[in-house]
Amino acid sequence: MAQAHVDLARAEADEIKGEVGRAAGLGGAAIALLILLAFLLPIGLILFMGEWIFGSIGWGVLLGSELLVAIAVMLVLLAVRVPRLGIDLLVAFVIGLIVAVVLGLSLPNELWRRIGDAINLGDPAWRPLATGALVMGIIGAVLGLVLGARSRDAGSIVAGLVSGFILGALLGAFLAITFGWRVGSALGVAVGLAAWIALMAARVARDGIDAEALKARFMPQATIDTTKETIEWAKSKAPFGPKS
Repeated sequence: MAQAHVDLARAEADEIKGEVGRAAGLGGAAIALLILLAFLLPIGLILFMGEWIFGSIGWGVLLGSELLVAIAVMLVLLAVRVPRLGIDLLVAFVIGLIVAVVLGLSLPNELWRRIGDAINLGDPAWRPLATGALVMGIIGAVLGLVLGARSRDAGSIVAGLVSGFILGALLGAFLAITFGWRVGSALGVAVGLAAWIALMAARVARDGIDAEALKARFMPQATIDTTKETIEWAKSKAPFGPKS
């Protein structure tokens, strides 16, 4: 009879173990799905906003990535008490707004077209492109020449001249594109977010982090000083302590 009770208890224990395992497995799967949902919703929202506002999911990927990096950098700098981060955000916003307006209105294209018309450069169909590449190429070559001349080496001077011209020409050709408001605004946001990250990094590189102040925030200095004073007071009151 005792063995029968033991066998019955074992059978019930096995059934309970199976139910516990089943419930744990299903509950774990449910939690995993909720975690997946927590990632899916913000990612899907970023992609949807990129498609809805700027006309492409690619903009959602790019701008969302920049935004997440910028916020992460800001939170780290806030954690270490870097000051005046709001100024960097404001400056980056202004930069992004200017870029969005300039490119959204295709102002560089209009500028290149007018310069090209004034000097009668080539076919009017591709005149803004040629003018932009030429003008910015010359500006880039001058800047490259100046930077290369600092080394006082002929090779560096030539390399700066050529590379400056090529980079300037590419930038001028890029600015000659008629972007429209959607793409111009997307580029403005992208430049603004990149500027925000760069400005925060430049602030840390320029001002550094006050390690002593940061250390003081994580050290109970008042408690330590008070404890030392209390110990000294106790020693002075002890029979073997120093007499006043």
